[in-house]
Amino acid sequence: MRFLFVHGTGVRRERHDRLFALVRERLTARFPGAAVDSCYWGDRFGATLGAGGRSVPGLRPAAGPAPEPDPVDVETAEWTLLLADPLCEVRVLAEAGWPGAGPGPGGGPEGGDGSAYADDDAFAMPGVQPAGVRVLALLAALPPAPPHPGDELGALLHGTGLAADFPAALDTAARSAEAARAAERATAEPQARELATALARAVTAGALAAAGADADCTGAERDRLVELLTTRLGGDARVPGARAAAVLGRLAMRVTTQPLLNAWRGSLTVGATPALGDILRYQARGHDLRAFLHARITAAPGPTVLIGHSLGGIALVDLLALAAARGEAVPGAELLVTVGSQAAFLHELGALAALEPGGKLPYGFPRWLNVYDRQDVLSYLAGPVFPGDPRITDHEIGSRQPFPACHSAYWKQDSLYERIEQAVAEAEIG
Repeated sequence: MRFLFVHGTGVRRERHDRLFALVRERLTARFPGAAVDSCYWGDRFGATLGAGGRSVPGLRPAAGPAPEPDPVDVETAEWTLLLADPLCEVRVLAEAGWPGAGPGPGGGPEGGDGSAYADDDAFAMPGVQPAGVRVLALLAALPPAPPHPGDELGALLHGTGLAADFPAALDTAARSAEAARAAERATAEPQARELATALARAVTAGALAAAGADADCTGAERDRLVELLTTRLGGDARVPGARAAAVLGRLAMRVTTQPLLNAWRGSLTVGATPALGDILRYQARGHDLRAFLHARITAAPGPTVLIGHSLGGIALVDLLALAAARGEAVPGAELLVTVGSQAAFLHELGALAALEPGGKLPYGFPRWLNVYDRQDVLSYLAGPVFPGDPRITDHEIGSRQPFPACHSAYWKQDSLYERIEQAVAEAEIG
């Protein structure tokens, strides 16, 4: 058995090699006897919705009052806001302070529900440095390049692709006016602990924002980065209902809902020139890439599991459907896995080369596992667009990352490889 990985749009050699090394490692661990190959094509090849929008995950007609937001959606919205403005939580603490902390630099106006802070304030005596200033000093003293290996923080930064952007994110947070003002206001230990978490989230968000789609970071890895940084700043786990979260929580849900995300889709696409160019080139000259893929698939005998990401998935669907329609199914292609792909969406638009608008998949097309993340605006459902086709299975994966990070986060998810393993067993490939 062989696996053949086909990368997506906008990917070039350096990015491909790093991504494929991860995919190969994970697949080899589960299938030690299988060959794992890649089909790198980046350098060489660089309307109405016919199904009523059924390919878009989560799109449902409104019925009755809006449900309470899902905690995962709230968390994703918070991080979307942080990626847009990494210092937003620190800014809230700098400007609003803490209720009941008393007048002056140590907090906001008198009163409020701040007794827990006041009772714990070991630094409230005149002339004693606020606890928050100590946190800021610890932040400034953190090494910009933690050792790797031998240090969990350093290993995590390198493993997520954030090491290069971490020093600038650290410096920006440590030198910011917002952090300095928040540190002066955080006189008590509970306030300092909350400041430590806000600063840790700011640094992590800054590194993620700078890395963009090149970050290979899951939600769990992101949270672990925050925990490690918070601990090194003298804090602990984030306090539920903390000041910054209370102020920004509803705002995050409002400004990261679908209407605004739809408005951003255009600018995201325009800004991604290599990615958009790959798509347009494929639409105009897709035959060349499909011929290249056919040659790579048939270069080795035996059953092959095809794994296509994004545009790679579109090209594989086109290739397999065109070959099956001619009665010449691609030899060895036993299972297709598309990940974060737009093939079904293009079919809705009538823009899929292999099929007429509204057409069905031909006889001879292999089993198809389609993996998506509802936070990934470049992933779509396939089953509803080909209703009743038993060969198609949609499988949702949640990385807990906002777009665009979620478009690349699939490859570190154990659930992806577990589902591929299940699909291989169901297809009786061995």
